[in-house]
Amino acid sequence: MQMKDLIQIAMDNPIIPVVKISNPENGPGLAQALYEGGIHCMEITFRTQNAAQAIEKVTKAFPDMLVGAGTIVSAEQVDQAVEAGARFIVSPGLSEQVVLRCRERGIPCLPGCVTASEIMKAMEMGLKLVKFFPAESSGGANAVKALSAPFPEVKFIPTGGINLANVQQYLDLPCVAACGGSWMVREKDIENKDFQMIKEKSKMAAETVCRRCTP
Repeated sequence: MQMKDLIQIAMDNPIIPVVKISNPENGPGLAQALYEGGIHCMEITFRTQNAAQAIEKVTKAFPDMLVGAGTIVSAEQVDQAVEAGARFIVSPGLSEQVVLRCRERGIPCLPGCVTASEIMKAMEMGLKLVKFFPAESSGGANAVKALSAPFPEVKFIPTGGINLANVQQYLDLPCVAACGGSWMVREKDIENKDFQMIKEKSKMAAETVCRRCTP
């Protein structure tokens, strides 16, 4: 999978849930809830010791669900994620070590960039899609719009502080390929196996995107 494929994935999946799973056994149920809610892509963060196991369980149970690994900060974690079945890598910042290992493993990488200098460095490494994180506390949609002016060839996936109330502000920007968010996948709901609630929130999120695309 090349970078152009990751851009297409983002365009096909305008909302990408950012998920923290403490108990891997909850992974398949969560994936089913998201999928039935109309969301077919998810990022499982490496913020727990069981992240790789959760990725493996989800990818085996739901091969149609496109699963990425998030909060990747080292080459070692890239290896763990790839071996677990992750299809793309997301990092909170721009790490040359992470990008190079992703290139070695043949997996697309989405680094976090919030400054012009970081974006220029990403472009020098051949990347044209970056994660704008943390989005809301870094200036929000206005900041993304401003950064897109000198970098028209770069697409952004804003993440951080995004919810149902403000997601459309980002998605309406031509430079935004997709948005990452966790409002439909609260950790408490996952732990309580309240998958029906997650499914309903996912439907609302998917409907928001549909309304945005309707003339």
